[in-house]
Amino acid sequence: MTEHIDHTLRGSWTTTTGSIPPHALKWLRARTGLAAGRADDLVDTRADDRAETGGPGSAESALSEAAHAALDAVVGPGYVRVDRDSRAGRAGGLSYVDLLRQRGAGDPAVPDAVVLPASPEQVTDVLKACVEHDVAVVPFGGGTSVVGGVNALRGDKAAVIALDLHRLDKLVSVDPVSRLAVLQAGLTAPRADQLLAAHGLTVGHVPQSYERATIGGFAATRSAGQASSGYGRFEDMVEGLRLATPVGEWRLGRAPASAAGPDLKQLVVGSEGAFGVITEVTLRVRPRPEVERYEGFVVDGWARGSALVRELAQRRVLADVTRLSDVDETEVSLALAGGWKTDALKAYLRARGVRQPCLLVLGWHGADQAEVKRRRAETLRGVKAVSLGTALGEAWRHGRFNGPRQRDALLDIGVCVETLETATHWSTVSELRSAVREALVDALGECVVMCHISHAYETGASLYFTVLAARDAADPIGQWQVAKAAASEAIAGLGTISHHHAVGTDHAPYLEAEIGGLGLDVLASVKRTLDPTGVLNPGKLIAGDFTPAGLASPGDR
Repeated sequence: MTEHIDHTLRGSWTTTTGSIPPHALKWLRARTGLAAGRADDLVDTRADDRAETGGPGSAESALSEAAHAALDAVVGPGYVRVDRDSRAGRAGGLSYVDLLRQRGAGDPAVPDAVVLPASPEQVTDVLKACVEHDVAVVPFGGGTSVVGGVNALRGDKAAVIALDLHRLDKLVSVDPVSRLAVLQAGLTAPRADQLLAAHGLTVGHVPQSYERATIGGFAATRSAGQASSGYGRFEDMVEGLRLATPVGEWRLGRAPASAAGPDLKQLVVGSEGAFGVITEVTLRVRPRPEVERYEGFVVDGWARGSALVRELAQRRVLADVTRLSDVDETEVSLALAGGWKTDALKAYLRARGVRQPCLLVLGWHGADQAEVKRRRAETLRGVKAVSLGTALGEAWRHGRFNGPRQRDALLDIGVCVETLETATHWSTVSELRSAVREALVDALGECVVMCHISHAYETGASLYFTVLAARDAADPIGQWQVAKAAASEAIAGLGTISHHHAVGTDHAPYLEAEIGGLGLDVLASVKRTLDPTGVLNPGKLIAGDFTPAGLASPGDR
């Protein structure tokens, strides 16, 4: 049984103007050692750099006239762009390091041109032109990668383009009987849901990157959304794919299930643009829910909270959204929002034996109130938790996409703020959490390390970490790279190097430890077959040289 106290919570990390409110700034200084009055030490550097060099994208494009003309012939005049703003706008993703580089700490990798095809056929022809003119190709959707997945690396090529897919923005077809929809890869998640809503349908995929990320990007990175407990991970939704490669087009997916050899769709899903460019995705879709209910609960301690989520997963009664925060993340979520300032709430929890509050957010979707009520009862049967009511749950739902804006505000005041994620089996969830926390604290010193479970399975769960520390003004990029390496080493052997952020460049050095040398040989063989000259997304997924000679054959490493 859950015990209930409904308390309306207000406030957040940032004000409506994007600044950090005084109570949050005071807390940050106390917990991270952030100096009083600290402002963004990169602002002046950024201004000086732009005055002297023109900033990112100001260097002359290395795209040859012949390559430019060949690409123009494919996509049409005006859709091969070499101006500074277009190129700088596709210079990296949205990781902490990417944002530091955009602010003047280091040089972002800037593409030599931005190419905007309008159809799957044009994408294939662009790839052929790039092979002919020795140009590397970085597929670019919403640009939300946080692991270097869209960095404009050219490898050994003469130039590199960002292949921006946003003109591939159509809902191609809907099969309401089979509940299938074919969507082009450049559709953003909100636009895809808007188009499907006209048919009473939804994808049901809502990651924090929802506002910007694209359908093709979700497939290319094996994305997981906040409602994955109810709707599944993105790879679970993929029924078919259309892939453009330098050696031709490849279509996959003919039936809901098949024993015709290994599932090659899953070889493409998660391939991060290294094997080809996803141009269309056939997705399993669901009826749009008419009712959504979100609630907040408090459980005493991480051990009890994670055991509760495991029980729900193994009883197969998870809510569509199931998110458990540890003590530190709960403090941030509630103390900075003003929740713990209410004496009645603190006294209520203490009276019920809650000494280490861990926040649990549950959300149910359904066709009507009766369905949601039934599913809620199934989830909460036998659960021992203190309910904080729907106000907290709704506050989380309405603020769940605020992370990027909050991070910008934290960067402005000199905070090192970044995330990383992993997953493991239930028997090692707490061990992995402790190992990563210890590695980050050892590397960063005075800092706050928060963790939550947002994706749960019968056999295990994801762990998502957020780190706050005072930024090292002398070497801000190096500060985080040392910490990320320490965390990655702690993860190796205990969990996966990435649950849903993908591999990119950041995780490529750790991939062999997870899939083995033979696994890397398999990926390299696929790469050689689909991309024999190595133009596709150099340096991503598989670490090392992507030239034909550099892609070692099995046993050659």
